[in-house]
Amino acid sequence: MENDAKTGMKHWTPAIILMICVVLAFFDKISIAVLFSDTTFQNAMGIGQDKAKLGWLMTSFLLAYGFSSIFLSSLGDIFSPKKMLFWSVASWGVLMIAMGFTTHYGTMLTLRVLLGLAEGPLFALAYTIVKQTYTDRQQARASTMFLLGTPIGAFLGFPITAFVLGHYDWHSTFFVMGAMTFVVLLIITFGLRNLELKRTVDLDGVGKRVNLKTHLNNSKALFTNSAFWLLCIFNIALMTYLWGLNSWVPSYLIQDKGLNLKEFGIYSSLPFIAMLIGEVIGAFLSDKLGKRAIQVSGGLLIAGIFMYVMVIATNPMTVILAMSLSAMAWGFGVSAVFALLARVTTADVGATAGGIFNGLGNFASAVAPVIIGAIVMQTGSFNIGITFLAAVAVIGSFFLIPLLKRY
Repeated sequence: MENDAKTGMKHWTPAIILMICVVLAFFDKISIAVLFSDTTFQNAMGIGQDKAKLGWLMTSFLLAYGFSSIFLSSLGDIFSPKKMLFWSVASWGVLMIAMGFTTHYGTMLTLRVLLGLAEGPLFALAYTIVKQTYTDRQQARASTMFLLGTPIGAFLGFPITAFVLGHYDWHSTFFVMGAMTFVVLLIITFGLRNLELKRTVDLDGVGKRVNLKTHLNNSKALFTNSAFWLLCIFNIALMTYLWGLNSWVPSYLIQDKGLNLKEFGIYSSLPFIAMLIGEVIGAFLSDKLGKRAIQVSGGLLIAGIFMYVMVIATNPMTVILAMSLSAMAWGFGVSAVFALLARVTTADVGATAGGIFNGLGNFASAVAPVIIGAIVMQTGSFNIGITFLAAVAVIGSFFLIPLLKRY
């Protein structure tokens, strides 16, 4: 590979651009959660205080995203990954602008589904580009760079949306996101213009026939692997925490904990900075100590405990501190979850295991925003909805107890 000796800033540009794409995708994904607390937006959609319907705006996206991630990512193998990335990001911009003009709940729901379908293949495309652009020794760093886009997107997305909503209106939040998308399109066009990428189907050796009988035997061993299924169930709790946090905590802090929009904009970044710190520390300690199962299980357990502390706290600063410690613990645990998956499964069914693990986690946790919304509607208490989230985290952490000694 020509890139073997290249390590300069220019060589890392594609990885930086992919990180920017992930940051933008997370903006689009979570920005609507800030609108869950905006009465004008709720009235414009004709749903008033129906929190279950608000929850569906996040859940519909997540279900479509999970479907697309599993079934449409293969398009990145058939077509040029660079062109696929360009047109995928372009579609996000068009959809965000369309959402800004929408004043009908059904239309907004449909656009959220389309956005989920459009964003689903992003990680597969990013991985394909990294694999073709960087050497084996550089791929881990390049992959980590675009993965960091998720917490960065969260800690920037919430305050930016809150700022725009506080100074303008809910329509403008979508228009600003749409405008950002077209800036990113320019960055993709010029930043990747000299990058030569092949379709995956044209790469040497990709077309080799796989021994189906061997693969079926390997898969049979996977399906009878109890450690794998325990980790899959655990991952549902892990992802439920993440989507519950991203969907309802903005509304919870504003409506139940007394933060105004300006205060929320200032403090909303802190938990996601803490999550990022937790991920970095966790990744380092995971490789150093090798106690994957204890780290992953303990991280979610502590995240659930501190989320409950957030529920019973009354002082706004204590609430933000508890939420930050909860998010940091979650980041600390999640940083080792894929390393644990690799430990409990064999390499020959890595793709199958990863697909089931991701698919189950995404689909099952996608209902969390609706369940929490329904709990709040039925009980009239936001605290009970967030307590449900804390309980799922604590109970979910116990599923890894049988793995603690061995892994």
